Amino acid sequence: MRRITVSMTGFVSMLLGTLVLPYPLSAHCDSMDGPVVTTARRALEGNTVELVLVWVLARHEAEIKEAFERTMRVRAAGGEAQELADLWFFETLVRIHRAGEGEPYTGLKPAGSEVPEGILAADRALEEESVEELVSHLGGLAASALRERFDRVLDLGNYSRTNVAAGRRYVEAYVEYMHFVEQLFGLVTGEDERHWSEHGAHEP
Repeated sequence: MRRITVSMTGFVSMLLGTLVLPYPLSAHCDSMDGPVVTTARRALEGNTVELVLVWVLARHEAEIKEAFERTMRVRAAGGEAQELADLWFFETLVRIHRAGEGEPYTGLKPAGSEVPEGILAADRALEEESVEELVSHLGGLAASALRERFDRVLDLGNYSRTNVAAGRRYVEAYVEYMHFVEQLFGLVTGEDERHWSEHGAHEP
């Protein structure tokens, strides 16, 4: 078996380099206390549609403007009419926002809904205007996950070549390891790393 050498420092550094880029956080944008609805509330209260236009693609701008104008007319009646109009606008805005990202709309989640740890950490970093804690935490997770898969491949690689069952366990671990690294590099670079295996860069 050819031993696979991995520079952990270089790999994790490249992985973490993407964390400072301004990617939108949308995994909690469909909740009533998420950033989209929170912005929509401010837009309706101040009659300022521009606040919510940043959450949709340019091609959806006219649809949102029309929905906003309809909502403002109806909510002028106050009371239940205003509440229903606001809710309709929230749903419309979130649905179109999700569609712009290629994600399905499954309805608005109530305020206080459980949010994934990663999303909370990402938001906290923005609130604190520092990404260092998030970089350190994710760096540790990435390094641990990669080491685990790497070590498993090495451990299973010392099998008798006549032991088919052991060989299959090795191949399974090898494939999992390679796919994991490919996915990480694809995330970091934005490129498809499948050519690694296609060109036989690493052979069992």
